[in-house]
Amino acid sequence: MAELVDVQGTVIGVGLLAAVALLAVGTFLSETVLGVDTLTLAFWVLAGTFAVISVLHAWVGQYNFAWAHGGAAFGWGLVLVGTTGFQVFLGVVLLVLSGAYIALLSRRVTRGGPSE
Repeated sequence: MAELVDVQGTVIGVGLLAAVALLAVGTFLSETVLGVDTLTLAFWVLAGTFAVISVLHAWVGQYNFAWAHGGAAFGWGLVLVGTTGFQVFLGVVLLVLSGAYIALLSRRVTRGGPSE
């Protein structure tokens, strides 16, 4: 678990730094990179970060965390590619539910409770 926490922190850090760098480029240099809005690219980076964390948790057998982070990644994807208000709403609901589940699991693990 300790190795996973170190890798998870690194993945989150790299993902957030990449997203912030894209936002800085969009703010100070150019609003688009290769014709795509930098805000949209930053959100895709966040979705990719959740997907990578999901794969890492699945790799070490923590399937509850893997499903939770995968749900968050899918929620970001729905928000980003949603063409109707319902699809975007569904993505936001999935993000909120996944985030709540991640918080619940994290709290349970830090208190030494049962986990997969």
